[in-house]
Amino acid sequence: MSDNKIIDILISNGILVSMDKTTPYIKDGAVAVKKDKIVFAGDKKDMPVYKPITTIDAKGGIIMPGLVNTHTHAPMTCFRGLADDLPLMTWLNDYIFPAEANLNPDMVYKGSLLACAEMIMSGTTCFCDMYIFEDFVAKAAKTAGMRALVGEGLFDFDSPNYGPLEKGFDYTKMLAEKWEQDDLISIAVMPHSPYLCAPPLLKKALLISEKYSLPLVIHLSETKKEVSIIKNNYGATPVKHLANIGALSPSLVACHAVVLTEEDIPLLKKHNVKVSHNPQSNMKLASGIAPVPKLMKNGICVGLGTDGCASNNDLDMFSEMDSAAKLHKVKELDPTVLDALTVLKMATVNGASVLGMKDKIGSIETGKKADIIIVDINKPHLTPMYAPCSHLVYSVTGGDVTTSVINGKLIMENRKLLTLDIEKIMADVRDIAKKIKYKRYKI
Repeated sequence: MSDNKIIDILISNGILVSMDKTTPYIKDGAVAVKKDKIVFAGDKKDMPVYKPITTIDAKGGIIMPGLVNTHTHAPMTCFRGLADDLPLMTWLNDYIFPAEANLNPDMVYKGSLLACAEMIMSGTTCFCDMYIFEDFVAKAAKTAGMRALVGEGLFDFDSPNYGPLEKGFDYTKMLAEKWEQDDLISIAVMPHSPYLCAPPLLKKALLISEKYSLPLVIHLSETKKEVSIIKNNYGATPVKHLANIGALSPSLVACHAVVLTEEDIPLLKKHNVKVSHNPQSNMKLASGIAPVPKLMKNGICVGLGTDGCASNNDLDMFSEMDSAAKLHKVKELDPTVLDALTVLKMATVNGASVLGMKDKIGSIETGKKADIIIVDINKPHLTPMYAPCSHLVYSVTGGDVTTSVINGKLIMENRKLLTLDIEKIMADVRDIAKKIKYKRYKI
């Protein structure tokens, strides 16, 4: 047998939901993986004869692309449940920022390992992260074997990590250079928000983004209060404010985009800005409902994100899909809004596009990176199944994911993590939580 017939992984005996635009699903699907790439995806009867090193039996389950979480703050697993049931600005300024002031690299690393474990075990294979000490988030993702786009949060005030802002730009450049050739970790420039970043900061962030060809990620128009602050300070909405300083571009990822005017949406479209929709966080913080159907109708690419564990409080993208679909139906009083296939695209191919990775991930296609999960459908809550896409959005939970392959490597098999010691990770974060309580934060 020739070397090109020898493959690393063969996944078969499952329903293939490839998200490749050709067919909704294939009943007897198979996927062949060589090194980090997919070399075959389709009907098993059409597959060439391969000699696999590892064979994975999907046991009649769903074989699908790994989910893409377009916005989170991984280390905030340490603050899960720390300050619930509060408005965003109160939650952020009175609780989260004070707690974060005491973070250190070890806490960030351990909290990020827990986040990676949670995401892998609920079907996410790629995530976008904004936080502090992001080099340690990157290290945690690399240890876990996850794909990640990370960036250091930039503010007008001193950071617990880098201190004064100028050092934050240096830190971002360091990240870009350090991880430039990595096969899993990518870097973005991440100014926190227009209300915490003055125009000089935003302009310099944009210059760094352009110099290094990096995405620019920002919280944008998350609440009415934010819009009011920016209007009072600059006489424009946050979207228009960014347009005025030249910060809107195809490389910009606008996280939340909840409070938008009729004039904001054409501006986002004109500059091909991508949007990360975070329905559960927006609901929990009572920020509002992003006009996702209108954004999509205007041709704006929208992906899904969970936000951090302090405002969600989990990282389950299947749960996020269910919330997104139902939230907009009740908002519009129209059950046809955000149908299951549309929402599934938001969590896969759209999410990949939002992060600038559409040529690599988001669908199971020949030549793309092998980021693949298997969902066990032999469950009471998944029986019977008439439409796989519908089940994936309305019935499946993260706990139904049995297997995860990321970048061609088996990361979880039969719900056993192969790269992480989950018991130790949970124990480490419990110890961190004890220290947080000892400091007597307002909880």
